Amino acid sequence: MRWLLLALTLSLCAFAQTRASQMRIVALPGNSPVVTLRLVFTTGAARDPDDKPGLARLTAEMLAGGGSKDLTHNQIVEALFPMAASVGSQVDMEMTTFSGATHVDNLEAYYKIFLAMLLDPGWREDDFKRLKDSAINSLRVGMRGNNDEELGKEVLLSELYHGTPYGHYSVGSVTALQKITIDDLKQFYKQHYTQSNLILGIAGGYSPAFLDRIKKDFGALPANDSAPALAIRPRAIEHTHALIVEKNTRSVAYSLGFPIDVKRGDPDYPALLVMQSYFGQHRESGGRLFQRIREIRGINYGDYDYIEYFPRGGNLLEPPPNVARGSQAFQIWIRPAEPPQAAFTLRLGVYELNKLVKDGIPQEDFDRTKEFLSKFVNVLTKTKRAELAYAIDSLYYGIPNYNSYVKDALAKLTRDQVNTAIRKHLRADRLQIVAVTDHAVDLKRQIVGAGPSTIEYNSPKPAEILAEDKIVGAFDIGVRPEDIEIVPVEKVFE
Repeated sequence: MRWLLLALTLSLCAFAQTRASQMRIVALPGNSPVVTLRLVFTTGAARDPDDKPGLARLTAEMLAGGGSKDLTHNQIVEALFPMAASVGSQVDMEMTTFSGATHVDNLEAYYKIFLAMLLDPGWREDDFKRLKDSAINSLRVGMRGNNDEELGKEVLLSELYHGTPYGHYSVGSVTALQKITIDDLKQFYKQHYTQSNLILGIAGGYSPAFLDRIKKDFGALPANDSAPALAIRPRAIEHTHALIVEKNTRSVAYSLGFPIDVKRGDPDYPALLVMQSYFGQHRESGGRLFQRIREIRGINYGDYDYIEYFPRGGNLLEPPPNVARGSQAFQIWIRPAEPPQAAFTLRLGVYELNKLVKDGIPQEDFDRTKEFLSKFVNVLTKTKRAELAYAIDSLYYGIPNYNSYVKDALAKLTRDQVNTAIRKHLRADRLQIVAVTDHAVDLKRQIVGAGPSTIEYNSPKPAEILAEDKIVGAFDIGVRPEDIEIVPVEKVFE
């Protein structure tokens, strides 16, 4: 009840701020000599025109990675270097973030540059060409060439949200980026960088007068965004479908899942958070998937699950903030499997998901996971920068402080509530599967029907594991030949 009252208060405050100044403010004053600025515009890749995916991201990179009207990009880099400061950007479907931090002694000089970059950009053609070429190379070389796991995850989400504003990768596609002009960027900036979309965040040892100044400065933005509200309605999955991306790679990477009707603030979110941690907490060895696939059988490197978008998972230990979305998906990430074990590994992942839905979480594991999460949530906001970012997300979702929101919910949560939520929102059929492999035709043949899929070990395994392997090897994941598509990697995001 307490967090509901806090959420109502927060919503009323946000409404009052929007009526008065259009922009929303998240201010965390303190005694730290470091001042953190975090400006989040509630717009992003979901606003890309259908024929120009990547426009939102390229626009943000032009602001953060180009020059202002008075200073070139190189001059800005030189000016910020003595301050040990920079300006970063991040673009997701519904959020575009600009962030930076500096010592209070450098605040005036830093803010002058920060302000000019966002409100008076230079729009230079040489910056535009450099950043556009960089985006194209990140698709062709970074994503398609060097990052099988991230490639599979982004292809999965594009498939799950096909036909909706979420139905493309935020970086865009090669052909779309090649067509985008600098005038397209200017138009996107003019329409979507508005006060009504802005959440202005600040933390640290700033003065009240400085906060007033920021609000006045960004009050120069246009008042409102004319774009209609987003409608994200992912299509229903009638049968389990597999998309196999064929590329020259040594192993097989899997991403699989489906959209869920749960996000922060929804009644079942805390229950699914416990489920996620029990089943496959990111980069933690205690998850059920990790234990059954890697720890006991030694098949691969990591096996995790997610109920919220988690980009750059190969590089991050904790979920990044300010990628809040109005629609989320349940995902399993299996990384990577050797080709001879690939079909068995996929069956084992879906088999474990099926057991989770049928059997739920045992009481002992429920108690252990609740205790872990009540402490882990503190790790997420251990810095002022992270605390500010999570406060912005909480404003977006209409919930109170994330730490108290999670801890209060966990204190009242029961095992029966978690298992009920699992049965309500999860399933082991009607999945979208994405695999990245060099053996697409072989994998297609092996995953159809009930197998059998076999596995060989380099060391002896307990009898109960070998007995379970026979069950797993014959487990039908429900994919039919006509529901498997093979796509060359060169066509992905092209």
